[in-house]
Amino acid sequence: MLTITETFLSIEGEGPFIGIPTFFIRLTGCNLRCEWCDTKYSFYGGTKMEVDDLVQEAVRSGVKYVSITGGEPLIQKDVYPLMYKLLDLDFKIILETSGSISIEEVPTEDNLIISMDIKTPSSKMVEHNLYSNIELLGNKDYLKFVIADEKDFDFSVAIMEKYPFEGEVIFQPEGGTNLKWLVEKVLDKRINVRVLPQLHKIIWGDRRGV
Repeated sequence: MLTITETFLSIEGEGPFIGIPTFFIRLTGCNLRCEWCDTKYSFYGGTKMEVDDLVQEAVRSGVKYVSITGGEPLIQKDVYPLMYKLLDLDFKIILETSGSISIEEVPTEDNLIISMDIKTPSSKMVEHNLYSNIELLGNKDYLKFVIADEKDFDFSVAIMEKYPFEGEVIFQPEGGTNLKWLVEKVLDKRINVRVLPQLHKIIWGDRRGV
């Protein structure tokens, strides 16, 4: 049994799978309170749902990508059987996690991609970063830094240097759409990262999509 804020069909709005039709399962609850969080409505409330019912919703969605997100999905232990059951049906899963909880028990199958945040100073949650998680990531996974200002940028570059990671690194502007300054910084410093927007915000603004 899981507590669910919402399920919906949309496009993947961020990361290397941006633009792909995806079924979203948003779990309720989060152990962090990021200053610029855009899903605060997922912190409380929610509806109890059986894992098998969620799997059937994913099947009925008609798409092959499933995003398990929150809040912070790893605070609910039944998220693990959900992941395994979706993997058994050959779904491609994107697990979005804050990086503040160990990912040691997350399945390592090729069809599960971990999107893990490193919280930057503007989030006011830097002390919750669990840097030991970085060495648990595979090359198929990716790190994401949400960057609001120069301090965030310098912090992110320093973390990349201190904790080398061979997978994809995403720099995303805070707010999701103001790309110009961040792109110019990355080009100026020759940083080997991918700069991406939040595509759903460009399309729908603060609405989630479908």
